[in-house]
Amino acid sequence: MTATTFRIGGDLDVRRLGFGAMHLPTEPAPDREASIAVARRSVELGVTLIDTAHLYGGGANEELLAEALHPYPEGLLITTKVGVARSAETGEWGLDGRPSVLRAQVDEALRRLRVERLELLQLHRIDPETPLADQLGTLRELQAEGKIGRIGLSEITVAELEQAREIIEVASVQNRYNVLDREHEPVLAACEAAGIAFLPWRPVAWGSSGERAEIAAVATELDASPTQVTLAWLLGHSPVMLPIPGTAKIDHLEENLAAEQLQLTSSQRDRLDQLAERATA
Repeated sequence: MTATTFRIGGDLDVRRLGFGAMHLPTEPAPDREASIAVARRSVELGVTLIDTAHLYGGGANEELLAEALHPYPEGLLITTKVGVARSAETGEWGLDGRPSVLRAQVDEALRRLRVERLELLQLHRIDPETPLADQLGTLRELQAEGKIGRIGLSEITVAELEQAREIIEVASVQNRYNVLDREHEPVLAACEAAGIAFLPWRPVAWGSSGERAEIAAVATELDASPTQVTLAWLLGHSPVMLPIPGTAKIDHLEENLAAEQLQLTSSQRDRLDQLAERATA
């Protein structure tokens, strides 16, 4: 039986199948009310890991989650990301890991989420224009100040992970990964070896999974949806895998979370394992 929980950083228990809030509209009613309902329903269904970021609406997504869920139930982890900023000159978003920017975005996240400490804070991307030691050193300082509990990284290589671990204790990695796209398999392996949580973004290949005959066939065999099959595959593929599928619809949310109960046979898993090889052949 696949484990349903994981301890991030060795001490923070979460349900492995989480929720990505990126797709929740933050505009005024009625869209905002629908987004709040989805966020609340996720918690009702037992989600304890919700992912957001400063990039998602320039903090609007964080504010939405606070409006929907604060005061937070015990055990709920809302993790956010910093390090992408909008240019005051052009209005364009870009990587920005300067210490002053990271500090400001952490303070803004604390205010928007209405918390005194971010239990898990992830660097959205490594800024190539700022020394890595400056970026991670700033987060380490914020951790020492009590504003951050644990530090994670996103969209990194194995070499970057190794370099980062010389500066900080890495609690999580968030890279693009799904049954059809396993470019970051080496990073996943490194995380598994070190006990680091791996949060795959785009975990269901943006809905294209159902177009794959093999996935559709397995879904038919199990009386499940293709999305459920891809999520169940992720949960069984590695014990450090914490998928965070996102949606703005309650029925899709319920469908996603039901994937936790889906049990793939060894034969079905073998067939799915081969899909990435075919896709890159």
